[in-house]
Amino acid sequence: MYPIINKIMSLRTFGILFRIVLGLHSRQAIAQTTYCNPMDIDYKYNFEQLNDNISYRSGADPVIINHKGEYFLFVTISGGYWHSKDMINWKYLTANRWPFEDMCAPAAVSVRDTLFLFQSTFESRPILYSVAPEKGIWEFYNRWTPRLPKDIGPWDPALFHDPDTDKWYMYWGSSNVYPIFGSELDYSKRLAFKGQYQSMFWLNQYEHGWERFGPNHSDPFKPFTEGAWMTKHKGKYYLQYGAPGTEYNVYANGTYVSDQPLGPFTYAPYNPVSYKPGGFATGAGHGNTFQDNFGNYWNTGTSWIGLNWAMERRIVRYAAGFDQDGQMFANTRFGDFPHKMPTKTWTGKGDELFTGWMLLSYKKPATASSTLDTMAAQKITDENPRTFWAARQNKPGETLTVDLQTEQEVKAVQVNYTDYKSDIFDNKPEKVYTQFKIWTSRDGKKWDLASDLTKEPKRDRPCAYVELAVPVRARYVRYEHVYVASPILAISEFRIFGNGFGKAPQTPAAFSAVRQKDARNADLKWEKVPGAVGYNVLWGIAPDKLYQTYQFWNDDPNTFELRALNVGVPYYFAIEAFNENGVSVASKVVAVK
Repeated sequence: MYPIINKIMSLRTFGILFRIVLGLHSRQAIAQTTYCNPMDIDYKYNFEQLNDNISYRSGADPVIINHKGEYFLFVTISGGYWHSKDMINWKYLTANRWPFEDMCAPAAVSVRDTLFLFQSTFESRPILYSVAPEKGIWEFYNRWTPRLPKDIGPWDPALFHDPDTDKWYMYWGSSNVYPIFGSELDYSKRLAFKGQYQSMFWLNQYEHGWERFGPNHSDPFKPFTEGAWMTKHKGKYYLQYGAPGTEYNVYANGTYVSDQPLGPFTYAPYNPVSYKPGGFATGAGHGNTFQDNFGNYWNTGTSWIGLNWAMERRIVRYAAGFDQDGQMFANTRFGDFPHKMPTKTWTGKGDELFTGWMLLSYKKPATASSTLDTMAAQKITDENPRTFWAARQNKPGETLTVDLQTEQEVKAVQVNYTDYKSDIFDNKPEKVYTQFKIWTSRDGKKWDLASDLTKEPKRDRPCAYVELAVPVRARYVRYEHVYVASPILAISEFRIFGNGFGKAPQTPAAFSAVRQKDARNADLKWEKVPGAVGYNVLWGIAPDKLYQTYQFWNDDPNTFELRALNVGVPYYFAIEAFNENGVSVASKVVAVK
């Protein structure tokens, strides 16, 4: 009798454990260890959209501050801010006091036990401070009145405290007429200006190719400089700025360098610092640079959507740093693929953070349960955030199914929603949230639940990134809709990541880079590789400093005019190919004098 009881108990225990494991699997109960750009936060609808009756979620001009070992994210016109302990899970907070008219292009700085916050303004506005920002408690630090001409600002401000001298500074500017400005602040007078403000530098699109306006720097319109930020590293002052315009794929961060906080500043020949003109999340300008709890540097930026309005945007962040020669860089290679969140100080330029999980879904066949007008399902795999699928009705049970064409190991997905004909202008959490389920199948008949957001707390996730608890071998991946607040269910991209079981592509042959008479431009050419999904052109100012990346798809032309170079600077180029299975060895480096 006892052996029978033990057997029954064993079966019951096994059943309980099986249900627990299944529940953990479906609820994504394991701690997520990776992230993917654009950042997975609850981007906000805002009051400005009421003027034009255009409803869309957006976020831009990010500042992430490490304050007492925790992270605080401030974003343009969001009605509040975000708090995180791990840079993966972000909680939105509202404050007891907030900058008047909300907050554009925020300035923030952590000094000792206090976090300071300031808005862009052309008028008199106070600086706020908090010793408990995780609780949403803020107070007025001053009634600061900028002594500046009305059209100068301070707009797009940055607050900087020099830890070595205990002096305070402000930098600002957002214009295609005026330069970036700077001024020392008087701490004894509650951070009022100390002396006269000074010009730091202007844009120079005639020598700096990447500062030219327009898509791929093709528009002769005078470019904009904005988004000042100061970082001090090993005694050098790196004054960063965004250019040439937020509504283009080439929006980037650059830097000038000085031995003094107010200059004179010297243009860094390796500019731009952070640049991502190709791929899904294009644009990397107007952000900030900060260090995490392990001492690693990060650079944040603004990525362009531009569907409902030119200024519809998202937030991105990239591993950054300074090499042994003091050259500042941000690593945007595979910048919108999954990356590991570091748990220690990383080495090199952060390539070890790349998971190696490749994009499995590019241009793969897709079907939908229903389609509204011409918004076909095939648009969810084209890696373009400005094309989208829409369902005939926004109701639970609508599906999108992607055929990967062969069995692959699926490890993560990202669902990017589109605000198509939306009528939402508030952010009530009981109304504005996102829920869906992810299913996988090897044969298209038997389906297994891989993730279920209905088991998680309700929150809005316009760029929902889901790392699967367990990698799944599958040919088909399905999105099952549960809830989104918009009246129309619309998705711009259903991105699937993992690894195939085949070989990585060969290195592209016959790669060449030829400088034009206009030294800001170079003509690139390579031979296409059979089985490649895309290519990364890598370049920089030395053979071992190929910090820049321009990503192309295999169905793009294999020739390209790169218009992002600096006059008088020699360059070095290489290329690599990638597919669902991995990345090729990079080609030999080509020198371009």
